Amino acid sequence: MSRATSSNKQSLLSVRDLRVAYGGVVAVKGIDLEVGRGELVCLIGANGAGKTTTLKALAGMLRPAGGTIRYDGHAITRRRSYELVSLGIALVPEGRGIFGRLSVLENLKLGAYVRRDTLGVSQDLDRGFELFPRLAERRSQIAGTLSGGEQQMLAIARALMSRPRLLLLDEPSMGLAPIMVQRIFGTIRRIAAEGVTLLLVEQNARLALEISRRGYVMESGRVTLADEAAALLANPDVKRAYLGG
Repeated sequence: MSRATSSNKQSLLSVRDLRVAYGGVVAVKGIDLEVGRGELVCLIGANGAGKTTTLKALAGMLRPAGGTIRYDGHAITRRRSYELVSLGIALVPEGRGIFGRLSVLENLKLGAYVRRDTLGVSQDLDRGFELFPRLAERRSQIAGTLSGGEQQMLAIARALMSRPRLLLLDEPSMGLAPIMVQRIFGTIRRIAAEGVTLLLVEQNARLALEISRRGYVMESGRVTLADEAAALLANPDVKRAYLGG
């Protein structure tokens, strides 16, 4: 597969020659990607391709071995994760990462830990419960006792409590029943329609491409193809490798 040009929209996120290593193993081998303001962009590829590692580096959880990450025109390559949350970047991690011994409400309030606008936090709590009515019904329930789909809802709602401009989503459909996947992805569409910029890593490549504007294909730590999502859905190589066609 060959590279294609990135979006010509003004970029909120711009990555150049990003390299990330675990010990002596280079997991991400010099990738470029861009996400325009207000875009929903997906990153697809097989297990072990480097997708989660990429998101962790973008979120400040892993320090890159090389390359640059720019957000809103500013270099953030060496910034810590808590600093990036304050700047408007939030990650919904693979496996959800909720606080299982705390209640739903306590988890949501922790999502707003960098904020001091009490009224705004209260409004965003109401907004989270409006997006996910099931969480409103379970606000006092211990998070670890929720179903997998409810935990994914909580992870997304908690990330939104920081009022992100850029939301990084890592495998939101993993382990969920098809009907719950559809509900989660319907909400992701809604979040994107409201102006939040999203970068989505997703094992269900077809579903990811169907809701995205553009997509990147990752193989063995490299971006091997970038194109409009519709073009990737129609690409014979992508169909054969990732869409079961």
